[in-house]
Amino acid sequence: MTVWLAIGITAAGCYLVKLLGLSAPAGILERPLAKRLAALLPVALLAALTAQQTFSDGRHLLLDAKAAGVAAAIVALLLRAPFLLVVAAAVAVTAGVRALGG
Repeated sequence: MTVWLAIGITAAGCYLVKLLGLSAPAGILERPLAKRLAALLPVALLAALTAQQTFSDGRHLLLDAKAAGVAAAIVALLLRAPFLLVVAAAVAVTAGVRALGG
């Protein structure tokens, strides 16, 4: 399978999924469960992508400087630090661990 064929199949699949969503009856979309899922699904997908990029090299579990930065951000969040301080702590710890060779 060539790359362009994979891109074409993916584009067609995305179009069909979008078309399916647009052609769904309004009654289905107005249900509380559908609204709740629509609100939570992007958060779940973003969390999964973040976890995959942070803790994996594509095939293996990887605990490196990025994981230390995430741990620092979690600690800052638990201490109820402002958002910019959470980001700064994660950046500082990640840079520090990389500078120490980790």
